[in-house]
Amino acid sequence: MAIPLVLIVAITALDLYTPADVHLGPLLVIAPALTASLAGTRLTALVGALAVAALVLVAALDGTLTTANRLAQILALLVLCALTVFLRYVTERRDRALSRARSVAATTQRVLLRPPPRRIGPMRVAWLYLSAEDEAEIGGDLFAVGRAGHAATRVVIGDVRGHGLAAIGEASLVLSAFREGTHRCASLLDLVAALDDSVSRNVEDVADTKHDPGEHFITCLVLEIPDEGSGAEMVNCGHPPPLLVTDQQVTVLHARRPLPPLGIGELPAEARRTDLFTFQAGDMLVLYTDGVIEARSPARAFYPLAERVASFPATGPDDLLDRIHRELLAHIGGPLVDDAAILVIEHTPSHHLLRPRTH
Repeated sequence: MAIPLVLIVAITALDLYTPADVHLGPLLVIAPALTASLAGTRLTALVGALAVAALVLVAALDGTLTTANRLAQILALLVLCALTVFLRYVTERRDRALSRARSVAATTQRVLLRPPPRRIGPMRVAWLYLSAEDEAEIGGDLFAVGRAGHAATRVVIGDVRGHGLAAIGEASLVLSAFREGTHRCASLLDLVAALDDSVSRNVEDVADTKHDPGEHFITCLVLEIPDEGSGAEMVNCGHPPPLLVTDQQVTVLHARRPLPPLGIGELPAEARRTDLFTFQAGDMLVLYTDGVIEARSPARAFYPLAERVASFPATGPDDLLDRIHRELLAHIGGPLVDDAAILVIEHTPSHHLLRPRTH
């Protein structure tokens, strides 16, 4: 902020020592214009007043204060400074309104995509969300983690057909139904049925059908991981398969009995089946949306998630997520074109949950 003041002093001194037919005073408008880009309305007004006062001082010292030329210069500088202050005031009000709107939007998005706990049951959780929409923290991808009514953890990750802010309404349907049903539903299939029922009944009310009149559906992957034992189960509704990381070995958990995405149409009960897999202490699961594996490099190559995860040392969910994040951004080499979400879950030994007794 010293720069505008130095400019006023320098221009004033130069104007006093230049020939009488050379007038540098009008250049003083640079000072308030520069201040307006760096500071608020009050400081801009102060610097503007100093600039006008400096020009009056120059005119008084060289005896031209009452001439028509100097009066015109002073009036023009006064008008320009006043206009600069007014525009700074308008910009400041707009910035405050935009800041409030961003704060409300950020709060709303955090409520919808409630961050999973770092630890739930015997599970350690790390997550990443990258929205394709500028200034957005959530878009068409979703995930949530919750406790079942029995000793188990349930997880959902999904992807709305659209992306960005327009898909938030549909994502909120699944998140709300999951949070309500994860504790109430006795089985994983009951929970999936509740999710599908919520989407089928309400998707047309929240979908952006004006700009996207096509069919709306949501792919998702729902898992149940018991606290004890190594048997976990999943239901895949048209979603990319998860990765199981076991001692540096990566296994793609393809569903043997996949279901269609939520909202496509109700399936008969006999067609619904879960897929069982082994998930024991020390293993990690990598859940993701198609925005990760369909991210293209400048050469149009897809990001090879499974291959890259197999090359990383399995030191923990946070480190693994950080490595994927950095490599994914380096692979893209530019802005995202689709939302991307990654959830890494590590099964820790159940005895880690016990707190030591103090005597």
